[in-house]
Amino acid sequence: MSEGDSVGESVHGKPSVVYRFFTRLGQIYQSWLDKSTPYTAVRWVVTLGLSFVYMIRVYLLQGWYIVTYALGIYHLNLFIAFLSPKVDPSLMEDSDDGPSLPTKQNEEFRPFIRRLPEFKFWHAATKGILVAMVCTFFDAFNVPVFWPILVMYFIMLFCITMKRQIKHMIKYRYIPFTHGKRRYRGKEDASKAFAS
Repeated sequence: MSEGDSVGESVHGKPSVVYRFFTRLGQIYQSWLDKSTPYTAVRWVVTLGLSFVYMIRVYLLQGWYIVTYALGIYHLNLFIAFLSPKVDPSLMEDSDDGPSLPTKQNEEFRPFIRRLPEFKFWHAATKGILVAMVCTFFDAFNVPVFWPILVMYFIMLFCITMKRQIKHMIKYRYIPFTHGKRRYRGKEDASKAFAS
């Protein structure tokens, strides 16, 4: 292998300035993502704020409805993946090998593992909003459509998809939210509760 054959290297064997710049930019981006991980509420508030700004922009410009429709379908797809278990119970029904959700009271508890974790859901949803926002700066994406039809079609698609997802949740007895589940206390937690 001769000098300069590897990716990102200049003729002299050192990484090029452009390669170093984008590598450093990627590291900074990943660092900010890592720092934002524990702040779930703040991340979602920022995403909702971006979504609000996007909706205001589309309303004021009176266009880019097809981009907004595509964004809605993308967010619906992400939401369904967020609500779905990582291993589909309907596929595991026929085979006995592998984990399954408990079906009786005395079976072992297995935690719900999502197909799309919350952080990846937030990250993909935020990137989708930003891409849609960038698309509103280009007239090529401003396809003339009758927007009430898109709204009605999206509502119908949302209802049908959520009905199917809820039926799946009822059939295989899983709840994708941890809010109402019982939490057990250890010895230390129990002694603190009695001391208070």
